[in-house]
Amino acid sequence: MVQQSAAQLDAAFAALADATRRGVLEELGRSEASITRLADRFAMSLTGMKKHVALLEEAGLVTSQKLGRVRVCRIETEGLGEVAAWIAARRKVWNDRFDALDTVLETLLQQERPDEQA
Repeated sequence: MVQQSAAQLDAAFAALADATRRGVLEELGRSEASITRLADRFAMSLTGMKKHVALLEEAGLVTSQKLGRVRVCRIETEGLGEVAAWIAARRKVWNDRFDALDTVLETLLQQERPDEQA
């Protein structure tokens, strides 16, 4: 399961590396949209947009459903939540490290200026 999760994160970050796909996610964050509407919005061919949506689907960031002749896309909050959780965990590690560094620097500054401790 860890490997699958790592592979999912890899796919999500690869998908997020592209500005068009990030734009698609922003668009879908406002409301669901057809591939045709997304293609028009980004001045792109239907084939090109289908490829972008397919990558977002593989990454678990978007779902799509065929309704008649139209494929409607929706943002997948669970996939985005996993990415956000991974980032939040890294942020906590770095915030803890910066807090520890601040403590060390403050101690060193106080040692340099003993007359200001009083």
